[in-house]
Amino acid sequence: MTAMCDVAFLLLTFFMLATKFKPPEPVVVSTPKSISDITVPHGDIILLLTVDAKGRIYVAMDDRPTRQSVIEMVNSDKDLQLTKGEMNTFVADASEGIPFSALKAYLDATPDQQKMDEVNAAGIPADTAVLAPNNELAEWIKAARTTNSKIRICIKADGAASYPSVQKIIKTLEGYKIFKFNLITDLKGIPAGTAAYDDAHKADAKK
Repeated sequence: MTAMCDVAFLLLTFFMLATKFKPPEPVVVSTPKSISDITVPHGDIILLLTVDAKGRIYVAMDDRPTRQSVIEMVNSDKDLQLTKGEMNTFVADASEGIPFSALKAYLDATPDQQKMDEVNAAGIPADTAVLAPNNELAEWIKAARTTNSKIRICIKADGAASYPSVQKIIKTLEGYKIFKFNLITDLKGIPAGTAAYDDAHKADAKK
């Protein structure tokens, strides 16, 4: 029993120290349902582009070194004049929905003020033209892809989000010749009588 207790506590300690917790998402969205059961592979570095019901766009990266490289590149390219401490705050944050014009003030604010700013954030400005002056989303995507060409891009849109809001993201990706990305949805049952339903049952029958 003593040995079992020792092993149990050693395993518990290992998992507590080694587990990588999922960062909090920028906003809560209700994704549309689909019958696709393809999952995003675990272990990939993800650039998550979230669209809430109001059409606001948020950018999130789940890898701290990637966030560090991205903010350094954006700070240099856009001359944001961020301090090292402000960039460290960005790296520690899970996501951003703040325009460049307000980013420095946001990163320099207290945690309580940042939470209020996040609630009232306008989202990342975007446009259907990748080279449009107001398309700040394009700058984030360019920096992420330059930092890591293998980064996997995922779009998570609220079911109530307007199509033009999502179209801005897709058109921006197309402008950079990025045609491979994931749309995150909730899984629902395959309707009976459809071709997908028949194919799924044929596959089960072969098993």
